[in-house]
Amino acid sequence: MSCFSYFKHKSRKWRQRSAPELNDQEKSLYSGVERVARSSGSTASPRGIPELYEEKGHNNLRVFSFSELRHATNDFSRLFKIGEGGFGSVYKGSIKPVDGKGDPILVAIKRLNQDGLQGHKQWLAEVQFLGVVNHPNLVKLLGYCAVDGERGIQRLLVYEYMSNRSLESHLFNKAYEPLPWKRRLEIAIGAAQGLAYLHEESEVQVIYRDFKCSNVLLDENFMPKLSDFGLAREGPVAGHTHVSTAVMGTFGYAAPDYIETGHLTTKSDVWSFGVVLYEILTGRRSMERNRPKTEQKLLEWVKQYPPESKRFVLLIDPRLIGQYSINGAQELAKLADHCLRKSAKDRPTMSQVVERLKQIIEVSDDESSIEKSITGVVSEDDSPEPEEKPNESAPSESWKRRMAHLAKLGEHVESDSRKRFLILQSAKVP
Repeated sequence: MSCFSYFKHKSRKWRQRSAPELNDQEKSLYSGVERVARSSGSTASPRGIPELYEEKGHNNLRVFSFSELRHATNDFSRLFKIGEGGFGSVYKGSIKPVDGKGDPILVAIKRLNQDGLQGHKQWLAEVQFLGVVNHPNLVKLLGYCAVDGERGIQRLLVYEYMSNRSLESHLFNKAYEPLPWKRRLEIAIGAAQGLAYLHEESEVQVIYRDFKCSNVLLDENFMPKLSDFGLAREGPVAGHTHVSTAVMGTFGYAAPDYIETGHLTTKSDVWSFGVVLYEILTGRRSMERNRPKTEQKLLEWVKQYPPESKRFVLLIDPRLIGQYSINGAQELAKLADHCLRKSAKDRPTMSQVVERLKQIIEVSDDESSIEKSITGVVSEDDSPEPEEKPNESAPSESWKRRMAHLAKLGEHVESDSRKRFLILQSAKVP
């Protein structure tokens, strides 16, 4: 990732500042709108993110003192540290309500890494974007801290606390219980709704530019919320198809057309979403260098198992075996492939992705209902049957009914279950 330019202040005095009052030179560092790069000679939108933030954003955010946040994290103790990234470290803390009354509020406090000079621009972008946008599937920014002085420059952000960490943690960290199939779909649709809002519903179109599992945070109810808007950009002005910008993001998630041309569009986010859909489906990261060479790149590996093939079930997360909808999984893979089409114009919009995910959830629910119905009928038939002595010469009536039940389920479950059924049948039934 390229380094940002960084503005150094001449004044050596400690001072607390609020983001809307940055000087003109600092505002030129703002990452949300690259007006010159977006289109030569074009006129910028009169109501861009900076203007909207000046109008309403800073009224929504609380300005914290550095001492207040230092106290909230026990002087940024390692025991309070819950994450770390290119920006810096994230700490769990507790702050007093605005009016000073009531119980402390749990928060996540992100502190700019003072050893790196690339974060100020991202910090400013987050303050201004999250001070303007508002949606249930976007993490809520509560406030910020900006202090300059002899001890250095302090830049911090204060978010609502997300108790279930990130989608990345639950998909790839073996310390967590595997996410059930239905919950994976619900997280996918929530994240898609967040992107659809940014692309199509907010007052200013926003291109997220860094969609990945680690940026999808989960609250106590596993509701997903997009976080980390440091690389976000406003969409192109009227009459233009893209934003021209330096290529930035995370390896393995960035769209190839964006990497090759530097042309950023909402369809760049759609590509990234397709990558995450395959991570949800397979339980594998987009890049895993510890695997055999042919399996290291997720998008190359999944090509061996197209949705309509008999081999398709081999790519599904093994922790989901026997717990997922095969038809739903096939449709999810088809949707991922649609998002990953080479030509950006052939990819769906995020609102179309949301609608397709709703249909996939319905397919999964219908399939689950059918299986439960069949299981209930068989169980009811079996329950009153008196115990019989085993007869090795012929299968019991109960065994015959159970085989018939498994045969019906074989139409709705994965192929490995069907193989186990055939093995049992050949071993017990003449």
